Amino acid sequence: MQLAHLNFHAEAYIVMNTILRASLEKLPGPKYKALAHALKEEVQDGTLAPGTKLPPVRELAWQLSITPGTVARAYAILTDAGICEATVGRGTFVKSRERVAPMVPQKIRAPRPRETQTMDLDFHSPALSDTGQSALVCELMSEIAQDPPSGVMDYPNRETFRPAREAIMQWLAGTPLGALDERDIVLCHGGQNGILLILQSVLKEPRPVILIEELAYSGFRHAAELLRAEVVPVAMDEHGLVPEALEAAARAHEAQALCTSCEIHNPTGIFTPEERRRGIARVAEHCGFHIIEDDCYRMGRSQAPSYRMLLPERGWYVSSISKTLTPALRVGFAIAPSGQGAKLRRSAEHGFFGLATPLADLTTRLLQDTRTEQILVAVAEENKRYVQSMVNQLGGYDLSWRLDVPIAWLRLPRGWRASAFCQAAAAKGIRLRSAEDFICRDARPPHAVRIAINARLPIERFDAAMATLRDLLDNPPEQIGV
Repeated sequence: MQLAHLNFHAEAYIVMNTILRASLEKLPGPKYKALAHALKEEVQDGTLAPGTKLPPVRELAWQLSITPGTVARAYAILTDAGICEATVGRGTFVKSRERVAPMVPQKIRAPRPRETQTMDLDFHSPALSDTGQSALVCELMSEIAQDPPSGVMDYPNRETFRPAREAIMQWLAGTPLGALDERDIVLCHGGQNGILLILQSVLKEPRPVILIEELAYSGFRHAAELLRAEVVPVAMDEHGLVPEALEAAARAHEAQALCTSCEIHNPTGIFTPEERRRGIARVAEHCGFHIIEDDCYRMGRSQAPSYRMLLPERGWYVSSISKTLTPALRVGFAIAPSGQGAKLRRSAEHGFFGLATPLADLTTRLLQDTRTEQILVAVAEENKRYVQSMVNQLGGYDLSWRLDVPIAWLRLPRGWRASAFCQAAAAKGIRLRSAEDFICRDARPPHAVRIAINARLPIERFDAAMATLRDLLDNPPEQIGV
């Protein structure tokens, strides 16, 4: 079969399409590679003779029901391999046989490892071990770049993100969230963005009030400041928020929302048991405020019902992949109470229209890939190793920790204040977070620090850093009192 130099024969083109369609369905891997392989075979067996003009990109894409980008990528491979040549204004042609070069399979370059030996010993925020996620992300990014399912020329829309929302539903299958529909989910730029979107969806009045734990993730306060909201801290005990104190604060300030971390409290690592959560949910129901649950730090399964399940009309949920896979992608998801997804979507659409479509495509592939589950297990196992190293060095002090949690809370012994201890550690090249980072401005901080697990460091270096902290704890400066 030959294609005329400028006007290919329609009947012959239909035959070629039949052959190419079969090849695309039969060959594994990305469609652009299958198309390039099929065209190469037709060149080699003489079906496409030297000098034959290939169909225009858009025409062949339409005939084969694939994207123009897929065809363009296949043509680029053939051109790079010397099988075809492209002439500006004329099109793509099959080269003479003597000039055809063998096709070289493309390789995914592994990302260069980040140099850790010269870095400070940074325990400010959790750093995950790389158990294969960087190579997987690079592989998936390469595939999407070559054939983006959502394209690269259109504004995102609700249907664009449906596959990603459905993938998130699968990702959260073991989380007790109550009745969940993909329309309740909104993709966002990390957990912090999700918190802000929810607050924008629920807060009213010129000066709303938000309740938080007396020790709380600083992002709650930052989001409140952006929205001109007042923040009121609420007393805690060893199980989390105290319901009686919560009700008193809610009634005194006419609070509209509570921001909390009940599965893994940041910074202390406290777990709030189901009975306590039910008590807090009853307070929210009686006082009429919403509960926003931040579940970004959890590595394993949920141990109790979420507030979204306990409070179907007022429970909101936020999580992300930052603490389990990678923080670099800035992918999170906010979930509205059943049937209230429109409020959340409006906040996202009015704020930034939505994620970049290639990022949504990447999220879909990443969450659906069977290798991701294996990576999650490996990340959790590595976290356990580092926590055990920390406990071996610091376990003799008042340290709150869990093997499945990437943060620990260290209450300092007599003679140390949090700020002074952080300064002394910084002098040794070790960065920690003081309790002052987790309180409201007018509150009095406890003498404690948060240690985040940095599994990017070699375990020997991590262990040595923990030994340095133990030495500081053993030798408080005499001039500092409690």
